[in-house]
Formats: sequence, C-alpha cells, structure tokens
Amino acid sequence: MDKSFELFLDDEGFAPAFGCRPVPETTFDKYQGRLPNKLLEYWREFGFCGYGEGLFWIVDPGKFEDVVESWLEGTSLAGSDNYHVFARTAFGKLYLWGEKGGRTLDIQSNYGMLYPTPPDGDGLFDLEIRAFFSGQSKDDCDFYDSNDKPLFKRALKKLGCLEPDELYGFEPALALGGVERLENLVKVKAVEHLLILAQLGEKEIRENEAIKALREGRITP
Repeated sequence: MDKSFELFLDDEGFAPAFGCRPVPETTFDKYQGRLPNKLLEYWREFGFCGYGEGLFWIVDPGKFEDVVESWLEGTSLAGSDNYHVFARTAFGKLYLWGEKGGRTLDIQSNYGMLYPTPPDGDGLFDLEIRAFFSGQSKDDCDFYDSNDKPLFKRALKKLGCLEPDELYGFEPALALGGVERLENLVKVKAVEHLLILAQLGEKEIRENEAIKALREGRITP
C-alpha cells in the first residue's frame, strides 16, 4: 500500500474497509488502459469496498454505465470523453474518470449539478488518482442539512449502515421541492435512484473548484 492510500485510510480516518468484494479478472481486463494503473492496483489489493462506515465507496464502474449516460445526456459534456464512475459518497456524489482527460468530472446528483474541469494535459494519471485519495476528507464527503449540519452520522444512526448497492436519498427529491433534513432521508438503491435524479429538472454545469485547487498547488498529493 502506498503513502497516498495510507493517508486516506489512517490520517483521514476512512479505515477500516468493509463490504469488500473481490474484483473479477474480467473487470481488470475491461478497464486496463482505460483507468489508471494505480486505481487498478487498489482494486486488486482491496476490492470494491466501503470506507468511513459507508460514507465513501470505491465502486465497479460497470454498474454505473447507464447512470453516466443519463447524466451526460443533453449536456455539452456528452461525447467529450469516455467517463467512468470509480467512487461515490453515501449521498450520491459521483467521482468520474475520463479516459482522455483523467479526473475531470464530479456529479452532485442531489442538486443536479455537474462539475467538469478541463484536462491539464500532463498525463500523470497515477499521480492524479493518488492525489484524489490522499485529498479526501470526511467533511467533503458528507452532506449538510438546511442548517448546514452534517447528516451522515445521524443518518447512520437512524437508518443503519448502507449495503454496497445503497445510498441515502431524499424523499421527496430536492429537485421536486424536498428539503435537506434528516427526516427526509431514506435508504434507496443507488443506481436506480441516480437514474431517477438524472431525469428531474435541468442539469447545471459548474466549475470544479476542488480539482482546480489541486492543479494550482493549493492541495498537494
């Protein structure tokens, strides 16, 4: 295990992993050369797992192919790169990898927002994936209620731990007038819920400040 993943697990407190599933060799074959070698190394060592009691998940991109298509449909990002979801949060924030550009897109599904970043062109994809994990924080992965209070710990206590195919979703959805409150959270199937959210309202594209800060040296690997 390299230093970047040690920082993620220990310094940021995402250890221990749980709900781990080994990655089939066919999946390695499918994504070899399409995702960073370093990410595939993490897959081989740890599998697809939950971390931080389920706050953060490393996922099988193949399970989210329809989700990516639905979220990009009708936007200027459709066809710009071949994107793959490789990680997500308990509240449906998606982290995507572009085969050409690298870590150039996040999706905040609850708000219908896509956060692209132009590729920097250096091609240092292994370094970029290491920086992604070492730069994670529980505060950034959490979701905040209408009073700006973090929800994850309270959702975990009220609703119980998530299964690998679940997330905490709002009912009614925020796009339909729902409010960011604990009492509005329920456990939902991740893929199905994300597909529904992709169809609610117009999608908004905004600049990805986190990746911008990394590239400007304000966040270091």
